[in-house]
Amino acid sequence: MLLFPNAKINLGLNVLRKRSDGYHDIESLFLPVPSLCDVLELVRSDTFGMHVYNASIEGENLCSRAWKLMHDRFGIPPVEIHLYKNIPMGAGLGGGSADAAFTIAGLDALFGLRIPKEELAALAAQLGSDCAFFIFNRPMMARGRGEMLTPVDFSLEGRDLRIYPQPVFVSTREAYSGITPHEPLHRIQDIVKLPFSEWKGLLVNDFEETVFARHPSLAEAKEALYEGGAIYAAMTGSGSALFAIY
Repeated sequence: MLLFPNAKINLGLNVLRKRSDGYHDIESLFLPVPSLCDVLELVRSDTFGMHVYNASIEGENLCSRAWKLMHDRFGIPPVEIHLYKNIPMGAGLGGGSADAAFTIAGLDALFGLRIPKEELAALAAQLGSDCAFFIFNRPMMARGRGEMLTPVDFSLEGRDLRIYPQPVFVSTREAYSGITPHEPLHRIQDIVKLPFSEWKGLLVNDFEETVFARHPSLAEAKEALYEGGAIYAAMTGSGSALFAIY
């Protein structure tokens, strides 16, 4: 079975508060990016195997954990997993989460389990905060840790979305280390109803302030996107990739 886990971007990202469990409550509009994908192959096998190409991933990755979760829950047999990485890591594009979610959905299809999407999403959420999004893979408002999802009607039809990976790795821990949670003045779901030309200054990613302070080249690259004609530009997720809408 051949699958193509796609990237996502965050249209706005507000860090609202720190929770008692150590996580943070966030608010963001998750948008799938079908033009940027990894390649994932699931093959029935007598023994489990995990093979990663075009990237170096230390330790147990999310695809392996996804198979183990499905194996422990539903007793599925071993598979060989082949993963070719195109989505940059440490870029805020959700590549690892997409790989995990597509593994769960792929195993469901491969072995004919017919698990409802809501249950697949709940399983995916056990692996990472934004993994559940990729089960549905449509525009959604994300809250909580990113696992509380509400479908929204939103489209970039007629606009040109471009992704700009940067030669900087930003870990989630680094991004959160300097963050100050707060309630935003404007809600994301209201801002995205405005014309794109009005988003600048209103639709913000709270991580930009701290990440740009540590990596000034990212701030310079974002400004260059505006100078190049973007009507909106921002960092996605906890960074470091930038995107622009033309």
